[in-house]
Amino acid sequence: MDIRKIDDNISVAPQIAIEDIAEIARLGFKTLIANRPDGEEYGQPPMSDIQASAEEHGLKWVYLPVASGHITDEDVDAFAPMFQEAEKPALAFCRSGTRCTVLWALSSAREQDPQDLLSAAYRAGYDLTGLIGRMQQQNNQS
Repeated sequence: MDIRKIDDNISVAPQIAIEDIAEIARLGFKTLIANRPDGEEYGQPPMSDIQASAEEHGLKWVYLPVASGHITDEDVDAFAPMFQEAEKPALAFCRSGTRCTVLWALSSAREQDPQDLLSAAYRAGYDLTGLIGRMQQQNNQS
């Protein structure tokens, strides 16, 4: 399992396995966020199985599927309040962790400096410099 901490409130990961959930809970995560649509890839565990295990281990479960490479403003609008209200720290996962990081950065840009968000994402291994214009638009809307 490749968990990458972005800040004290959120970490991201590529696709997790059901067997990873006990460790995720042991590490102190409170909320598990799935941003990957069910059936996106052959062999991907069903989200209902991940949800059942997450809840069994005391984690809050959030399922917000987003199409890879097609994150809309509506997706960001849905992620922002969900993340704000989620028990922290949260672990979000998708195929690679990138789409979770993009959702976090775009929604966070409404209240935080986009450059700081780019730096946090970069330290976690995600280069979001191509999103700077969109992040600045989010920042100007706040």
